[in-house]
Amino acid sequence: MWRYRELLPLGNDGYMVSLQEGFTPIIPLGSLSRQLGLSEIHLKDEGQLPTGTFKARGAAVGISKAREFDIGTVALATAGNAGGAWATYGARAHMEVHVVMPADAPEIHKKECLASGAHLYLVKGFISDAGAVASEACRRYGWFSVSTFHEPYRVEGKKTLGFEIAEQFGWEFPEVILYPCGGGVGLIGIWKAFKELREMGWVGKRAPRMVAVQSDGCAPIVKAFLEGKKCSEPWPGPRTRADGLRVPKPLADFLILDAIEESGGCAVSVAEADIPRAMKWLAREEGILACPEGATTLLALDRLRRSGWVGKGDRVLLLNTGSGLKYPRLIRGKAVTLEKGEEIRKKG
Repeated sequence: MWRYRELLPLGNDGYMVSLQEGFTPIIPLGSLSRQLGLSEIHLKDEGQLPTGTFKARGAAVGISKAREFDIGTVALATAGNAGGAWATYGARAHMEVHVVMPADAPEIHKKECLASGAHLYLVKGFISDAGAVASEACRRYGWFSVSTFHEPYRVEGKKTLGFEIAEQFGWEFPEVILYPCGGGVGLIGIWKAFKELREMGWVGKRAPRMVAVQSDGCAPIVKAFLEGKKCSEPWPGPRTRADGLRVPKPLADFLILDAIEESGGCAVSVAEADIPRAMKWLAREEGILACPEGATTLLALDRLRRSGWVGKGDRVLLLNTGSGLKYPRLIRGKAVTLEKGEEIRKKG
């Protein structure tokens, strides 16, 4: 992603912290295009990034900029994946990282932080509760907060998603981009990239319609969009298998809703119970093991296609924000156990 170095806020390349992140593939989904009656569906697979999620983008720029500012200790609240990414890039920069996450976050996220030497704190509650703990610790100990939108550099890393999408589509954008929306940094970043590229004359004026996708177990942005509000209200009792979407009230909700409105997009919730099915659907039809957050975009597209909001000729891009390998508990199926010496017997 550092191919866009001149459009990123690092003053000196000597402070760059990188694991060769970026330029993830955009994969055409031929089988699903035929099934849904669309001419073109594509998927950008962020699961191929270092740490297995798109969080690597924001962490790379954020840690690089912290290093340039001579900041030695950072702290953040996270639902899981961001903690692993910032811990990894912090280790690369030999920086002290403090991570606060909900106690019921997946074990792989906790182990990823610990493996990189981060200080990990578990809080009973949601990411909002973790955020309160992290903010108080930063105030008390002077740590620099890199929680979502507590600093401006994470979104600068995420906007490289938009640059890549434009370049990979021949310096234009697809008609529709579906994004799984928790904190919404990536959606805001893509929209920021579009406006910057348009201002430079690198892309035309036609905007991609941005779709924020959430689970019906935690859908504050969808509720605010449907009610025509400029900001969201805290979602009571948020529950979803897609841990990255379990954000009761995104800090930058007004920016998410602005991007949706300006682009002519929408916000859609999908059935929580259908998420494992969507993961299996993507894996069996296209060979892509998406994270649960990414799989929600396929469910949303199915719904929008049926309603006519997405037309047959629209080029559609799904954002898979991470690898499904980080969510083994959601992978369904049963193996056949053979006794010693027993042969495989083909059924049917």
